[in-house]
Amino acid sequence: MSNRSRWFRLVWIAPALVVLLLIAVLAAIAIRYSPAGQDFLADYPGSTPLPDGAPVGIPAWLGWQHFLNMFFLLFIVRTGWVIRQGVRPSAFWTRKNDGRFRTKNPPVRIGLPLWFHLSVDALWVLNGIVFVVLLFSTGQWMRIVPTSWGVFPNAVSAGLQYLSLNWPTEHAWVNYNSLQLLSYFATVFLAAPLALITGIRIAPGFAARLRPLDRVFPTRFARTVHFLVMIYFVAFVVAHVTLVLATGALENLNVMYAASDDAGWAGFWIFAASLVVLAVAWIAARPAVLTAIAGRTGTVRVMGPPAPRRKP
Repeated sequence: MSNRSRWFRLVWIAPALVVLLLIAVLAAIAIRYSPAGQDFLADYPGSTPLPDGAPVGIPAWLGWQHFLNMFFLLFIVRTGWVIRQGVRPSAFWTRKNDGRFRTKNPPVRIGLPLWFHLSVDALWVLNGIVFVVLLFSTGQWMRIVPTSWGVFPNAVSAGLQYLSLNWPTEHAWVNYNSLQLLSYFATVFLAAPLALITGIRIAPGFAARLRPLDRVFPTRFARTVHFLVMIYFVAFVVAHVTLVLATGALENLNVMYAASDDAGWAGFWIFAASLVVLAVAWIAARPAVLTAIAGRTGTVRVMGPPAPRRKP
């Protein structure tokens, strides 16, 4: 399939999603204002009480973690998409096999985009370990881990309120609604580990060593799951950013970036500065810069342009 045909098919996804979303909104409005819907919302308002001793508020370290996760995820998705396209890399990286990195396995040559992808992955995983340690050592886990079965019908209630365009009235500084809780739990404790496990399964070097797992966990299946997890992260970010801006941008940005429970502008300016950092990093991540950085940990071979085809 040519690139033009592929993009033509992708163009139709946007209007199809708009139509489906419109149908979902109309259905949600009809359900919400029906007698049964009103009774359901009365029984399940959209959130469940937090356990005793749960912390109130968002600490400053969580704001830093939020920015770092956004930073790393941006480049993970960028490089993952480039790798998915199968474009021939402009340069290849080979790990040094000197005294510091000597192993029983010979070095594997990988394309520069894959090197960048794996490098950012490593930083993202390290940041995730720090996040989980802080989460459980400060009690913040109680805000994103379900502790009762009531979270599920309340999540349906919150989703119904979102789709009917009458937002839930929870106070995120004190407690997330149940749909937020489940989405954050799924992202941190399901999607992130799944991305790591499938990434290791298909990584160069590991794929050959884990070949005995082909019967129960084939690389093709792992690659498909890895791609679907990337799609999930993109969808989560789009929905997350949209709702943050649509349900009270200043208050939400203050909670997320300024660790403050007010409607001031501090969170907005920190968020704006973080966007500038992301833009600068995006522009700076050029092949020449990446080649220089990669050369410090291995041997980089820059490939010339493909030879022109000879006329018959």
